[in-house]
Amino acid sequence: MAKSEVYSWRLDPEMKMALDLQARMQGTTLSEVLNSLAKRWLEEQKVQNADSEAEQVRLRGVAAKYIGSISGGDPYASEKVREIVRKRIKEKHAH
Repeated sequence: MAKSEVYSWRLDPEMKMALDLQARMQGTTLSEVLNSLAKRWLEEQKVQNADSEAEQVRLRGVAAKYIGSISGGDPYASEKVREIVRKRIKEKHAH
């Protein structure tokens, strides 16, 4: 595999030694071990994101059943709110 990017980060000495040991035991390099771990992590993230997206699709489907389903006696009631509120305030303070 051709190297195209270099990235470095700090590891505690014990972690570095453990990774080096595992790489040697597998007959590979630390770079290849880290690359393999990063690939595996990315695949896990794809699965989790797909699960999350599937759940969002499911929730949207459930919610869609109820969109626009609220009904009332007067279809223009929301346009008359100001009038209704003023009438109720006037009635309340009219004693």
